[in-house]
Amino acid sequence: MSLSTAIRMSLVKNIYDSLGIYMKKMKYCLVALCCCLSFNAMADRSSVKGDSSYTPSPGQAGKDVIWLPTGTELVSLMLKTANVTNQDLVYDLGAGDGKIAIAAAKEFGAKAVGIEFNPDMAAYAQRNAIQSGVGQLVKIIHGDIFVEDFSQATVVTLYLLPDLNMQLRPTILKMKPGTRVVSHAFSMGDWEADKEMDLDGKAYYWVVPADVAGEWSLEGNEVKKVTLTLAQRFQRIGGNIKIGDQSQPILNPHLEGKQLRFSYIDLNKNYITVKGDINGSEFKGEYKNSYSQGPVLGKRR
Repeated sequence: MSLSTAIRMSLVKNIYDSLGIYMKKMKYCLVALCCCLSFNAMADRSSVKGDSSYTPSPGQAGKDVIWLPTGTELVSLMLKTANVTNQDLVYDLGAGDGKIAIAAAKEFGAKAVGIEFNPDMAAYAQRNAIQSGVGQLVKIIHGDIFVEDFSQATVVTLYLLPDLNMQLRPTILKMKPGTRVVSHAFSMGDWEADKEMDLDGKAYYWVVPADVAGEWSLEGNEVKKVTLTLAQRFQRIGGNIKIGDQSQPILNPHLEGKQLRFSYIDLNKNYITVKGDINGSEFKGEYKNSYSQGPVLGKRR
């Protein structure tokens, strides 16, 4: 091999080596860029800017509803009825201008998330939250209420339409027992409201009930291995209690969230009240009569 040929081959090798190093660097840069873009895409969607000049008009069309703001006094009443505190996470479904989410944060110190399908409206609502001084507590996201996960909410607010409420109802009923729900104007069909409000507009309030239907075995100091059979329609319950071979209807049954309460007459004609919490298929509570009280434990069969 001539000297000139060896030199040429050495030069070519150096070029290929340099090109390889360059391509590797480009690869790492592209990977880093993709990671950065992916991270930005997953970042807080409340940062979407939208049209800074956008101003909504009452009655304007949305995805499934027209936008009409809830009255200020009714918003406060809805949140008070739901007993909102600074320990709550409020989700407003169809957030509009952010009014309800902002009120939850400003008046009650709660964290709030609004879900709004219109990106310009979502950005407008986030600006409203910042201008109201609660931007650190309120996040308005551009999203679909039928897609976004709001299962962590302790309070759900909504101002939609009857058919949309009914579409959301199965999802809401699967939420954690005790979750509070408030709807402006529209009910949930045959799920009877726990409370109704009327202040420059109608509103409805519910507490998501635990699933208590079925046969339960209960036992305590004065509760001698009784069998409790419960029937349930949302938060409305009824049933029978069997002591030995004697059965009787339970008295004053009440269910609120996971809290169950009922009374019955024992074999000695004592009036006994049982109350406690349902956690899945377990019950933990206490009994009380005129002369004693104590723990009661139960399991669903």
